[in-house]
Amino acid sequence: MKSLLIVTVLSLSSLLVFAQNLTISGPDKRLVVNISLEKGKLYYDVQLDGKVMLERSALGLKGRHVDLSTNLKLVDQITNQVDVRYEEDKIKRKQVHYQANELICKLENSDKQALHVVFRVSNHDIAFRYHVPQVGEAANLYIEEELSAFKFPNLTTTFLTPQAPPMSGWMKTKPSYEEEYTVDAQLGVPSKYGYGYTFPGLFRVGDRGWVLVSETGVGALYCGSKLSEGSEDGQYKVAFPESGENNGIGSAQPAIALPGNSPWRTLTVGSTLKPIVETTISFDVVEPVYKASKQYSYGRSTWSWLEWQDGSINFEDQKKFVDLSAVMGYEFVLVDNWWDSKIGRDKIEALIGYGKDKGVGICLWYNSNGFWNDAPQTPKNRMNTAVARKKEMAWMQSVGIKGIKVDFFGGDKQETMKLYEDILSDANDYGLSVIFHGCTLPRGWERMYPNFVGSEAVLASENLIFTQHANDNEAFNASLHPFIRNAVGSMDFGPVLLNKKHNRENNGGMIRKTTETFQLATAVLFQTPVQNFGITPNNLTEMPKHVIDFMKAVPTTWDETVLIDGYPGKYVVLARRHADRWYIAGINAEKKEKELTIHLPMLSGEKWELYTDNKDRTAQYKEIPMQKNKLVKVTLQADGGFLIVGE
Repeated sequence: MKSLLIVTVLSLSSLLVFAQNLTISGPDKRLVVNISLEKGKLYYDVQLDGKVMLERSALGLKGRHVDLSTNLKLVDQITNQVDVRYEEDKIKRKQVHYQANELICKLENSDKQALHVVFRVSNHDIAFRYHVPQVGEAANLYIEEELSAFKFPNLTTTFLTPQAPPMSGWMKTKPSYEEEYTVDAQLGVPSKYGYGYTFPGLFRVGDRGWVLVSETGVGALYCGSKLSEGSEDGQYKVAFPESGENNGIGSAQPAIALPGNSPWRTLTVGSTLKPIVETTISFDVVEPVYKASKQYSYGRSTWSWLEWQDGSINFEDQKKFVDLSAVMGYEFVLVDNWWDSKIGRDKIEALIGYGKDKGVGICLWYNSNGFWNDAPQTPKNRMNTAVARKKEMAWMQSVGIKGIKVDFFGGDKQETMKLYEDILSDANDYGLSVIFHGCTLPRGWERMYPNFVGSEAVLASENLIFTQHANDNEAFNASLHPFIRNAVGSMDFGPVLLNKKHNRENNGGMIRKTTETFQLATAVLFQTPVQNFGITPNNLTEMPKHVIDFMKAVPTTWDETVLIDGYPGKYVVLARRHADRWYIAGINAEKKEKELTIHLPMLSGEKWELYTDNKDRTAQYKEIPMQKNKLVKVTLQADGGFLIVGE
């Protein structure tokens, strides 16, 4: 009875505090979230070092016949400390130690319907989500609106990419997260298509710092969300998919079984860009959904389709790329669309045997289905139903296929998220790793699904083949991804196109504007555990030996990632460590030469390898002695790059 009395007194005390303001901070007390309940409505704001990074922003859910956003009162609040260590090979840092303070606000509305709002705050990251308990007979909730908002101070500028209209683009395959970014734009500028913006979104709050907004933990039990159109007063809201996505199949609003959770909404906050690039919050707050059926392997792959296109999907050309992978010491070859008709299953089995003799595994491309797009590429109607999918995967397992790339999804509805999860789960049963293309942003999937490798969800390298505009803007786009798209999840871009002209013969087509060293730098700059590189057999004789040697040695998994310098849209210098070896990559997105002095305290070896650009824009290599002050001066040409490798 005495213990019960103490608990009651604490709850009453908490209620009195909450009526004014409730505060939760990160372990070092610098990042602070203030939560307030005002006239039955819930709000929060964010401060870093006493400076406002996010102004008073709404929280709450509106369900069908259930309003969990108004007439709220606090019932109880619980605080916890979160201290988690985990290991994940597929992200930017292998060993992660996540420490955060947790606050669970238990509320109810005037009808006694319950809502729990859970906040976790670490030194640089905020994650929050909703938990809806079951109260009474109702065992499900159809969510019509999520009120979660992000209201930025008026001095903020934005770095955003628009959501594409449903069923738009080539063969009605959009939205597929393949739109261009607008940088340093004013708050409230309408998006290109009027459908809001895709996650993640980067915001610069004047000279106070930066905020990266995204979501994580989305699987079959919710839809993928986006940011709404911004208002002139700086407010963006969580918005659900459009009803026309995926050719209208499925609801645009999510429905959850009770008790149930929303995904985590995440904010990474820093006075500099360093926490933005180095964050692991997408993975810190999620858990594995199922166990791996085997030990999955990662590495490098060649991919004929990128430069040689559909004409290369034949047995002899694929043997050439198996040979290329073997010479390079790569683990895989990706065989792209039309393989079922242009090569055939018997020849695919022969190719698998040919690759096995050379230590090279084969991966296959699939169309996600045939209903929600008009893309003609086959094989299709093999991934969209459980019966067809399991039959196909059983065949792949029997012949020794290592993994699949599944393309053309075009939507974020809960129905579509369920398809992603079903493909991943079934593929794990048959020992297959999975890459998604023409797809949504991965939302914590590297940790949630052990056989998930990466997703495109970016204006990727194939666009360099299709348009000169993409080549003219290649450096600009590349300088954005470490700060935005690649900051929250693995990005299957398909980097390192060494052909000067993008066609099979390297003598026509679109013209590469970036330097060879720039291309090498993207192998480090872009992170995903299986890299489908754009190199081709002719590169072995046309490129200098040090270029090929670098591409033979570059890893695809990383123990540590450190931002050294940069500004999105202008330049970036990033360091990644694999075992004891550091790879420091830099690129210049501006149209003028840039000189940088870089501090590299992580390097201690007697000699460092330096890759830079010659005046004729070819790649230069030399060894330099260890700099005692750990300072290195480098000159980056316009659209150029550099690399430093050392221990």
